[in-house]
This record gives sequence, C-alpha cells and structure tokens, in this order.
Amino acid sequence: MEKDLASYARLNKTLARRYKGKIAKLSAAEFLESLKLVEKTGILGSKLGVYAYLNMVTQMKNQAAVAFYQNIDEKMTEASKPAIFYGLEINQLPEADFQKLLADGQVARYRPFLERSRRFKPYELPEEQEEIFLDKSVTSGSAWRRLYDEHSAKLEFVVDGKKYNDAEISKLLQDKNAEIREKAGKELNRVCRQNADLFTFIYNMIVKDKAISDNHRGYKSPVAARNLDNQVDDKALNALVDSVRAQYGNISDRFYKLKAKWLGVKKIQYWDRNAPLPFAEDKHYGWDESVNIVLAAYEGFSPKLKKLALPFFDAGHSWIDVPPRDGKRSGAFAMPLPAKFHPYLMLNFVGKQNDVLTLAHELGHGCHMRLSIKQGELNDDTPMILAEVASVFAEMITFQSLLQRLDDPKARLCLIASKVNDMINTALRQIAFHCFETRVHQERRDGELSSARLEEIWLEEMRTSLGPHVIVDDDSRAIWPIVSHFFHSPFYVYAYSFADCLVNSLYQVYREGKVRNFADKYLDMLSQTGVKRYDELLKPFGLDAKSPEFWNKGLSLISSYIDELEKLDKEIHRK
Repeated sequence: MEKDLASYARLNKTLARRYKGKIAKLSAAEFLESLKLVEKTGILGSKLGVYAYLNMVTQMKNQAAVAFYQNIDEKMTEASKPAIFYGLEINQLPEADFQKLLADGQVARYRPFLERSRRFKPYELPEEQEEIFLDKSVTSGSAWRRLYDEHSAKLEFVVDGKKYNDAEISKLLQDKNAEIREKAGKELNRVCRQNADLFTFIYNMIVKDKAISDNHRGYKSPVAARNLDNQVDDKALNALVDSVRAQYGNISDRFYKLKAKWLGVKKIQYWDRNAPLPFAEDKHYGWDESVNIVLAAYEGFSPKLKKLALPFFDAGHSWIDVPPRDGKRSGAFAMPLPAKFHPYLMLNFVGKQNDVLTLAHELGHGCHMRLSIKQGELNDDTPMILAEVASVFAEMITFQSLLQRLDDPKARLCLIASKVNDMINTALRQIAFHCFETRVHQERRDGELSSARLEEIWLEEMRTSLGPHVIVDDDSRAIWPIVSHFFHSPFYVYAYSFADCLVNSLYQVYREGKVRNFADKYLDMLSQTGVKRYDELLKPFGLDAKSPEFWNKGLSLISSYIDELEKLDKEIHRK
C-alpha cells in the first residue's frame, strides 16, 4: 500500500510537471501521452481506493479498518491535487483546437472521456478554488457520510431479547410471523427515533454542503448536477416523475388492496409492505441452488451473458462476499475496477427468495462492468440511470425463469406478488424518495430542518405513494434515515425508477419478439453505456425516453402483473 501510494503521488506530480500550463500547446501525439498517463494514474487510484473501501464495509465495527480507509482517502486526496489543472485546461481549449485534437485517430478513442469533462465546463471554478473544494471534501461531505456509516453499523435492534444489526433487522420484516414483523418494524422506528437528532444533523450538513458547492458552481437546482452527470434533461426526468405519480392509484392502490385481503386485514401496516403471503411456501434457497438458478436464467437469455457471469463463482476466486456478519454493511452492491482486475460483489445472503433475485441483480451489475470496461478506463463512466439497467434486467429474466417452473396458481400468485412488490419498491417508491429529497433540499435553503419537519415530509410522500390501503403513522415516521442514498448520493434514487421503467419497456419489446437478435443488441448496448447517451442506446429497440408513452409502457408491465394477480386471486377463491 505504501509503495502504491508513493507511486500514485509520483504519477500525479509527473503529470503536473510535464503538462501544467502546456495543454493548449501540445501536439496530438503529446496530448495522447498525457491521456495515457492520466489513465495509468486512475487505474492505480481505483485499486487503492476500492481495496480500502471493501476492507472497511465488511468490518465497520473494526476501528482500525475504518481509520485505514480514512487515512488512504486523505492521502489520495492530497496526492491528486497536482492533477486538478488537467481537466480545467482541457475545458479552456477553444472548440476549434479541441476538435483538431480529436481529429487524431488515437486521441479520438478518448472522445467520451474528453466530452464528459467539457460537459461540466460551465460549472468549474478556478484551480485555486477547486483545490480548496478538494481539500475540504475529506472533512465535509465525505466525513459526514463516514459518520453516518459508522453510526449505522453500530446500531443495535432488539426483538424478543435477541440483538440484530441493521442488515439483519430488515430481514425480519420479511418474516412470515406477523408479530415478528410488527416488533421489527416498531423497533426499527424506535431506534431511528432514538438517534434522530444525530441523523438529522448529519443530513442537514450533507444537504448544506451540497448547496454550498452547487451555489459556487452555478447549478440552478439541487438535482441539476446529477442530471448533467446522468445526461438526463429536465424534460425526461419530469416525464418520468409525472408518469409514475399518475400511476400511484392504478398500481399501489390496487396491489395493496389485494395484499391486505391476502393478509386478512382491512389495511396493512407500513412494515408489512414486503411481508410474504400467509399461504406462500417458506422456501429456503441454498447458495449453490441460488447460483444455479441465476446462471440458468442468464443462459436462457444469452449463453454469452452466462459466460460473463461464470468467473464470479470459479473455485479459488473471491469475487463475492456472501453472508451477513456483525459489523458488515447492510444491503448489497457491485464494485467496479479497471480491466486488469475484476468487479467485486457484496451481498447479505440468507437464503430468501428475494436473496436469489438480489444475487441476479448484483451479478447483472458485475457482468455489465466486465462488458463496459472494454471501452477503456477513462471512457468507462456509466451514468447511474444506465448502471441500474443491467441489474434490473438480470433480475427480470431470473424472475421469469422462476415463474416458468410453476404451474400451481397459488405458487404463481405468490411469486408474481413478490415481484410486483419489488417493482413498486423500485419504480414507484424511489420516485417518492426523489420527491422527499427534492423538498428537503429546497427547504434547506431557508435553514436547518428539524427532525419533526423531515418526518412530516417523509409521511406525506409515503402516504401519497402507497395509497389508502397502507397505514403510515407514528410507528414508521422516523425511519427515513435508513435510505442510505439520501446521505451517500443525493438524487441517486430516481435512477432506480428510471432504470426499472426502462427495463420494463425493453422487456416488453423483448417479449413482443419484434427486434431481431435482441440479446446480442442488448449486450452490445451494455458495452457502450459509458460512451453513448441513453436515448441513442435505445434507438435499436425503437424506444424514446423523452416521451411519457415510454414510461407508461414500462409502468403498464407492472399493471399487467396486477391484472394477472386479480385473475389468479379469483381462480384460487373459486376453488
């Protein structure tokens, strides 16, 4: 680590020594050499940063691991300061000079990276100010996020005398026993309320820190920077938000009315949203069985996709951290690395049906990362709205594979209901989260928000999105801090809904069979997510994301599953 840190610092200094103040005067060949040096530095930086991060999130209660990550982060931040000039000088190039460099075939290979840099030109600051923002990052936004992670990992939840961490308590919300779910739901709310002052303060600081940066850079709205990064214009985002909100009644109301009936109540409690159905088989999936299910689904769609997935499970490899452990971060994620290495997956697998689909989801990310990295380390910067496409599509084909194995109406109903549950959580609930974030960031401009005000906004958005058949009351008002994206990645959440609706539309096209060689075209699309915009990538499939009809097409798939649930429900009750 020390050797690599020294190399990383030396590479950044070399870049500055050779090229600072000279970018405008470089020949194409010289500019190409500078790009290669930036790429080499980035590869080493990824290796260092990812190692420190993965080492930390798998043992959050280990103070040495947490301190190690912070130490590496600070050293890398300091080491990277000499390279700040590079992007700034590229963006200062007159357009004619910039295009002259791109006329060189070898430089043109880096076009996506260079154009991405110039996209942010209007919002860049002078080098001295950029250096200050970089220096302050380790003690401002990233420091607050670290405090959030550390504190969350230390929280203890007690149900029937047994202690659980934040990853384990969420699993209890899927228990078949209604009393267990109620105790877990109320305990989650109790602990969040007990820690509300700290979570509220952290969140206020993160939102304010972002507002300061946005204000200095000239972004006109809190979501503007994220939209620019995602290459999503306001029209497309507004079309998505409006389409989803318009479907709250048709989707949420209908589904939760059915679920309340199946659970034998007039209305379901907030913590029962993801509850298994009473008549569902409480099947446990072993790890090997889950891997085989997912790989079979991948192969059924495309043998090429299965081939991309296989190395994650090869004997002797350690590409996946599977079970939950004390101190391990909750949730699941995939972590990219440059081509000479490979992606890593982190799960909290306990053998539930949802864990099988989570494996399919994160493995989809991993396969996507292996495809897109072929565009080159600098070019491979997939926007979040497209990063989630591969994972959600992988989840969809695995769900369809599981469904095809079932003939019994009750079994089919349970699986489809579980899928609709997940789709509502992804397509609709994330837009409710987005609306929560939007309101918080707007109100924060006028001063700090109290815990009570954050809870009010949370309750309003949850009630609107979930409808009259879900009880959202004091027993669930304090749990908003469990949405880690609010803290880690402001305005990330709409990417889930964007991707889910996009995948649903893509899957509708796949199911219609009107696009020849769909699987090959889909994998080709994934390989280019870092170098092409989403609207360009969708053209081979005849889809236009700026149209409300596009989003409605995706949402109609969820609605069609609810239609099927209503039919199955009648069929079962006739018997």
